[in-house]
Amino acid sequence: MNLISKFKETVFSVLPVMLIVILLSLTAAPLGLNLLLRFLLGGFMLIFGLTFFLLGVDIGIQPIGEQSGAALTSKRSLPLLLVVSLIIGFLVTVAEPDIQVFGDQIHSVFSSVNKTQLVFMIASGVGLFMAFGLFRTIISMNLKLTLLVCYTAIFLLAFAAPSAMRGVAFDSGGATTGPMTVPFILALGVGVSRVRAGKNSDSGESFGLTGITSIGPVAAVLIYSLFLNKNGFENLVSSSSHSELNQAGLGIFGELLPHAFYEAAVSLLPIVLMLIFFQVFLLKLPPHKLIRISIGLIYSFLGLAVFLLGVNGGFMAAGSRLGFLLGSKACSLGGFWYFLLIFTGFVLGAVVVCAEPAVWVLTEQVENLSGGAIKRKLMLVFLSAGAASAIALAMWRALSGFNLMYLLIPGYALSLLLMIFSPSLFTGIAFDSGGVASGPITSTFVLSFTIGASAASDGNADSFGVIALVAMTPLIAIQILGIIYNMKVRNRNNSIQNGGA
Repeated sequence: MNLISKFKETVFSVLPVMLIVILLSLTAAPLGLNLLLRFLLGGFMLIFGLTFFLLGVDIGIQPIGEQSGAALTSKRSLPLLLVVSLIIGFLVTVAEPDIQVFGDQIHSVFSSVNKTQLVFMIASGVGLFMAFGLFRTIISMNLKLTLLVCYTAIFLLAFAAPSAMRGVAFDSGGATTGPMTVPFILALGVGVSRVRAGKNSDSGESFGLTGITSIGPVAAVLIYSLFLNKNGFENLVSSSSHSELNQAGLGIFGELLPHAFYEAAVSLLPIVLMLIFFQVFLLKLPPHKLIRISIGLIYSFLGLAVFLLGVNGGFMAAGSRLGFLLGSKACSLGGFWYFLLIFTGFVLGAVVVCAEPAVWVLTEQVENLSGGAIKRKLMLVFLSAGAASAIALAMWRALSGFNLMYLLIPGYALSLLLMIFSPSLFTGIAFDSGGVASGPITSTFVLSFTIGASAASDGNADSFGVIALVAMTPLIAIQILGIIYNMKVRNRNNSIQNGGA
């Protein structure tokens, strides 16, 4: 049953993080009974909410994308495809749960950042670059050259933007590729591939749409930050606000319930309106399919509401408090506590990546594409080590406050350099999977944990960038595996030729 499968996926994603928090709460960083109970209840809500949301995506939301993509491509109208894909990208991003949580976290740190404006800017960036990515696929523009030009422009723009918002901008690129957005991107990409069927093209060019789309929100947030009131960047969460987290009891869930349902309704309303519009003018689906899609939308609504309730009621609060407690001890005592905070980040990174269902799908895909030359276990080791190192570095930066560009520039420079040697197929997969490692747990608990640790050293702005660092990992890891795969193929071909000689 699909429900059971989704439940297993979410349990495997959330439960390891819950066990780590319980262990730390019972030893190094006591959360207090109220907050610990809120965290546990919030964690179970996260599991059940995400389960029903993902089930709704499969039943209701993904079919809308697939049907729309097929119908649009059948029209053979490039302007229609690009305009509608822009609208779809905007609407599904507004409904993305990771973006809703991400917007709340940004506003909690920067007073001048309006959540609605930020979400709309991110969604606009997704829509524009989704359309651009589809256009690139249709005209067979070289993927590697496109990525090189786009990322060069992004980093030039980053140096013009306020330094405090650079981490937010790059984080948004990883936060957008969530369970809502990716199915639509993939569906439209499949539709365009059908249009181009029969054309001779590099197999690697069929990938890369998700990777290009994720560049859009980074650019959009950087541009948005240029127009913000710079004084708002100084209004950071104070340490006193973290001490208040213990005071609320389980009743906080009842208080947040109406807001959770409101947020879920507002998030899914654009999807419903889009379905109605497409049904009238484009799809003409039979009644039984409409009923099934409607049931899926109801599942998604209820799941999203429960997910947001669990995240805001206890999950993020406990993560922030835990990070603050460990960060405070690291700042005041140093030594062992400094190491413990960084080590905790390292363990969280390894656990989060290994527990992310999308990572397992990705590793299986690469193993199949390489004909078994690149083993899934080897790829998991690469991704796990990379994400673990990324979050450990984020913990170090949260305490020391060094410039995020010191990490992002070398990392992306290496990613772009590896494109020269990596097969196009693996480059496309690498940039497509940049957001795979940064799933719901990274966007909720890990970011909150980092915000708490940074607040302990009076530097909340230094917490942003952790999603970007995690999302950067696959760009390097998968391309290195592609180079290894190329070497194995060459060696095998040479052996065959020498044997034939």
